[in-house]
Amino acid sequence: MKTTFGTQTIEINPSGDNFIAVLDGKTIPVQVLRAENGKMDLLIDGQRVTAYVSSDLAKRWVTVDGQTIVLTKTSGAKLGVRHEHAGGLTAPMPGQVRSVSVGASDVVKKGQTLLTLEAMKMEIRIQALRDGKVKSVFVSQGQTVEREQILIEMED
Repeated sequence: MKTTFGTQTIEINPSGDNFIAVLDGKTIPVQVLRAENGKMDLLIDGQRVTAYVSSDLAKRWVTVDGQTIVLTKTSGAKLGVRHEHAGGLTAPMPGQVRSVSVGASDVVKKGQTLLTLEAMKMEIRIQALRDGKVKSVFVSQGQTVEREQILIEMED
């Protein structure tokens, strides 16, 4: 993911359960120590940082040490309804599963709706980020899910 950061662009790529950030040609390791309820404890280039994150599905606001920056995705998949974490698609916000359209071993196409959530009176379609095969489905219709909960795991 490349994100515009003020007049700078930062590229953030997953690396296992953590991330590698590239800013001005410098590679910076970012380790997620804990993430819950919009609060993240991070280890950025060896320094412990607490960040508070909120999102409107188009942008993310990140506050560190009283300073807030807005992150906007500039390339790749659309920010918001398609979240991927270590091979799994995650819930962008708390909600209730309204429908599940796939099962384990199903072959899916990029952009195909895999399941539908209802959150804050909105319908959110969780879609495949790429062509592939569903490895596991961790939720069922009617189930309540939390933000960042893994919903579906995809195989490579």
